Amino acid sequence: MSKTAQRPTLKTVAEQAGFAVTTVSRALADDPRIAKETREKVASVAQKLGYVPNRAAQRLRTGRTKVISLLLNTQHEFLSFTSEFLNGMTEGLAGSGYVMTITPDRLAEDRLEVIRNIRRNSLADAVVFTRTECFDERVRYLLEHDFPFATHGRTDFTTPHPFVDFDNEKFALMAVDRLVAKGRRHICMVMPQERFTFGQHLRFGARQAAIAHGVKLTIPDNIDLDSGPDEIAETLGALHAGPDAPDGYVCVGEVMALITLAAIQDAGLVPGRDVDVVAKRASPISNHFRPRIETIDEDLRATGRAMAAILLRRISGAPADTTQVLLEHQGDFSAG
Repeated sequence: MSKTAQRPTLKTVAEQAGFAVTTVSRALADDPRIAKETREKVASVAQKLGYVPNRAAQRLRTGRTKVISLLLNTQHEFLSFTSEFLNGMTEGLAGSGYVMTITPDRLAEDRLEVIRNIRRNSLADAVVFTRTECFDERVRYLLEHDFPFATHGRTDFTTPHPFVDFDNEKFALMAVDRLVAKGRRHICMVMPQERFTFGQHLRFGARQAAIAHGVKLTIPDNIDLDSGPDEIAETLGALHAGPDAPDGYVCVGEVMALITLAAIQDAGLVPGRDVDVVAKRASPISNHFRPRIETIDEDLRATGRAMAAILLRRISGAPADTTQVLLEHQGDFSAG
């Protein structure tokens, strides 16, 4: 193979662009500390030469893969979870040289085996996963092996670990408070499975508010947030067909809000008159729900950015108890 036909390297790009190899490396990683004009010139030269980063060589040289593995739950309560969360992480990782790989996290499978495989085979420098459980075996395993990770959600372990979470307890409190302020006396809330930590937080907040106001709280025990839409709708319909039907609903996400609104109207009720709904939302899509409902925002893009930031800090050796972020809603209720 001739020299001109050989695979271009960082040095090749540096020579053509007229910059030092270190500058080219940082520019290709989109490091904001490198001038925009320099980054654009280096990117243009790299594209012209057909340069592709050799991650195998990086791994041999540094011992790092420059990969973060995201275990993404395939079922979510938000219509836009994946896009908002990924966009936030991409923004947060810009300039770091890290890329993400995505692996489906199926709740019914062995969730620990995927983690074992990543660590044993050095497939990534860190992992991120969602739907954290109260005593999550993945967290226990990664702590024992001192492998960098961050969770979307907290656990009940006493040993600190990196996480980004939303204050679901406060969300539930606010939502019940709002429904009571609108005159509702029987609140219904379909919850996540109890093994998930955010489900515990939601239950505590809702029960605390219901007790404080002296109102009835119904949590259906035959369905949960991950039940099928038809099964949820059937359960809600049965509640309205019986005595003492709910007159207020708290919905943990846009998907549940859509199912609830359909069930209410199928029962011949008018939202806003016969029953009120307060939902958590993560995107502007709920602005187009009809009829309109009140919502509380969870900023998943900010969650992704925060996740990237604490991961990079943890990879660099920051103590675990300094890489914990609890986000709250922004602003007041929105008439979605």
